[in-house]
Amino acid sequence: MILLLNGCAPQRSYEAALILADTAAREAPSRWKSTTPTPSQAVVTYTVAGRTHRGTLYLPTAAPPQAGIVLVPGIVPLGKDDPRLVAFANTLARARFAVLTPALKEFKHLQVRPRHPRVIADALAYLAKRPDLVPPDHLGIGAFSFSVGLAVIASLEEDIRTKVQFIFGVGGYYDLETAIRFFTTGYLLEDEHYLEPSQYGKLVFAATSLKYLTNPTDHAVLREMIHIKIRNPDADITFLASRLGPQGKAVYSLLNNTDPAQVSTLIQALPQGLQRLIENLSLSNQNLTLLQAQIILVHGKDDPLIPYTESITLANALSPKQTQLYIIEQALSHVDFKFRSFFTPAFWSRELPDLWRMYRAIYLLLEKRAPTDP
Repeated sequence: MILLLNGCAPQRSYEAALILADTAAREAPSRWKSTTPTPSQAVVTYTVAGRTHRGTLYLPTAAPPQAGIVLVPGIVPLGKDDPRLVAFANTLARARFAVLTPALKEFKHLQVRPRHPRVIADALAYLAKRPDLVPPDHLGIGAFSFSVGLAVIASLEEDIRTKVQFIFGVGGYYDLETAIRFFTTGYLLEDEHYLEPSQYGKLVFAATSLKYLTNPTDHAVLREMIHIKIRNPDADITFLASRLGPQGKAVYSLLNNTDPAQVSTLIQALPQGLQRLIENLSLSNQNLTLLQAQIILVHGKDDPLIPYTESITLANALSPKQTQLYIIEQALSHVDFKFRSFFTPAFWSRELPDLWRMYRAIYLLLEKRAPTDP
């Protein structure tokens, strides 16, 4: 079997192959589900330094956990209850991870807040204080899409920096200006690579900007634009633009710009609070030399929201010994993993290598668990 090669632990190799298939299956039946006990699931409330949070805790039921992981969704309306995240949390709990999915309540409104890295850090702090759930030195984060950046920033927090042993990130960013340029114009400034701009990325940016608009009319008009686009992404909202004041027009102009060379200038015209958010959440502005975790990065080459080059740039900003990067040619869009049926030319020529790369990433994640007693 191609997955069972020299140098790989046979049991871990077998588990990685089953988890890979289960990840593609999501909620559907799989051999992994049929051969492992159903995890327990409970809503938990925890307090760290006076800050109270809620989350969902998934635990293996047949044996004690061998590692802990804080699993963070992308910016989706259902947040930690998104079916894709719930399915993956159960998959990892079956693999003897204690999985905590923290609630980031603003996600349901497609909004990002400066406090979100701290919320993730508090979830890590909570698990770190639960030796009954997490063996010492076997704690990390799994994150998707925009939350990969939030997870990295969380891992730089002084109180938990030494407690995070690994980060598993899918479809993340390094520099927010580059990501904004891509999902608004479809272009990267340094080359001619083009994909259709992501309407979802524009919605998240517009929703996040609402907090920083001081004019109530700007707030109301932009919110109406967002609601129209959520219902119909192809709807024409230009008739509302004339009602926007200077701050609202600055956001609208950036999101409707098609010239990649204009993005920097348009960002500088945004409300100052929004500019600071972009600056503070850009990993390019963080001191990544303080990061102690091992990093496993996975990114789809055809990602329409965050360009795969962002994961390459992030990997290059870290120590080569600290990072493993897997670029998926075809089987991963943004955070959705799928492959064609067997025996098609596309499967053998492109997707089989993708499966191998995904398998290697999962194998490395399983390697973060504490060894079982003989």
